[in-house]
Amino acid sequence: MLDQGAPPQSPPTSAPPSPGLGARLMRRKPVERLVQEGGHGEGGSLRRSLGLWQLTMISIGATLGTGIFVVLGQAVPKAGPAVTLSFVIAGVTALFSALSYAELAGTIPVAGSSYSYAYATMGELIAWICGWCLVLEYGVSVAAVAVGWGEYLNELLDGTIGVTIPDALSAPPGDGGVFNLPALIVVLLAMAFLLGGARESARANTVMVAVKIASLVLFCAIGVQGLRSGNYEHFMPLGMAGVSAAGATLFFSYIGFDAASTAGEEAKDPQRDLPRAIMLSLAIVTALYVLVAAVAVGAKPWRQFGNAHAALAEIMKEVTGQTFWGTLLAACAVIAIASVVLTVLYGQTRILFAMGRDGLVPKVFARVHPKTGTPRANTVIVSLFCGILAAAVPLGQLADATSIGTLFAFALVNVAVVVLRRTRPAMRRTFRVPFAPVFPAIGFLLCVWMMASLSAITWEVFGVWMAVGLVFYFTYGYRRSRLAAAEPAVAGQPQDPSQELLAEK
Repeated sequence: MLDQGAPPQSPPTSAPPSPGLGARLMRRKPVERLVQEGGHGEGGSLRRSLGLWQLTMISIGATLGTGIFVVLGQAVPKAGPAVTLSFVIAGVTALFSALSYAELAGTIPVAGSSYSYAYATMGELIAWICGWCLVLEYGVSVAAVAVGWGEYLNELLDGTIGVTIPDALSAPPGDGGVFNLPALIVVLLAMAFLLGGARESARANTVMVAVKIASLVLFCAIGVQGLRSGNYEHFMPLGMAGVSAAGATLFFSYIGFDAASTAGEEAKDPQRDLPRAIMLSLAIVTALYVLVAAVAVGAKPWRQFGNAHAALAEIMKEVTGQTFWGTLLAACAVIAIASVVLTVLYGQTRILFAMGRDGLVPKVFARVHPKTGTPRANTVIVSLFCGILAAAVPLGQLADATSIGTLFAFALVNVAVVVLRRTRPAMRRTFRVPFAPVFPAIGFLLCVWMMASLSAITWEVFGVWMAVGLVFYFTYGYRRSRLAAAEPAVAGQPQDPSQELLAEK
């Protein structure tokens, strides 16, 4: 007989099932949480001090100079006079991705760039892969550009005091040297600027960008006097395969707008200024690249480039018959390429800052110095790594490795735009990609096409790099993820971002 006075007993409840491996790997970080955490690091916060002008200069500084001053000599033997077409193809490819970057930078204005965009749309594993590609893109880019800086420094020293740094100390192993000392020096100089603060670094970069634009305009004004119509004959000697191969290498020269997006947590009005800075800088850079490349191959037969790293200075000497102009251009190039090292190194530190804040890499990368508002330890670690890499690895291998990392990250950004449009259609967007999802799809396909144009050895290096990254993620990041510590009990269930933050606190 039942006890009529006893309270009804509720059926036993079972503990909610723990999220499976797949659900954990696909956990997404809410956009609101990304934005709310903006600027905050371990022990301090980044300072919002950058306006539209500074952001545009960061983007131009990270882009303009790399492909023209350094990689042009590598690309011309692959495409011939059609290297100008290679620049156009690389620029168009970058344009479609830049449109996607502009939309996401205005919607999710944070330091992580495409890493953070992927975290909000495609989940933690994809975000990690994207971030790991960015580490390759930025870190190797700094090293590659630093190698080219040493070539122009030798040109400058030869033209002024008649002395050059011996090959043993100015080239890496495999290129006839033992240790590239100039490459290490320029990285350490950039580190010193960055340690002073974002605003101070931006001021120095603005001066250097003005110098590099003036030097390229000067090159065109003098180089046009040496144009020979015969140099444009057999415009595409190696066919479209050569043009696309050169374009894939030159895509390394268009990562600047990505660097601007990493400044999202130090911009005064990122939602307004970041999209404008990205599009404005890409237009300026592409126009200058194509113009300078057209003058260069018109003034010098393409077969005579021979992988020269200081090609523009050599052309100035040949056209004028004087060493002064070539020496002047070399001096400008030394300043111009230093600005690329400065701004790209800045971007690398901010990517790792965001990843460290999320717990996917050690917290030391997210530590902010309270006086300068900069991630000091992060900057020193990254600078030493890039400097040693620049001193020990040849330029050509570095440039191609950077291109594949860049293209992979850009492809993911194009996907992220479409995903966020579908999952958060009502979110405020200060810039919208036109004709979506068609334009993002074109950007994705162009990135894949250019990746396919890279050499087998580049793909092998990329595969090894990704394998190392996955091992690091599953042994460290997967277990220490801050998002995992605050995730809902049931995988896949949405959680209010404000409640998630309160739970974490």
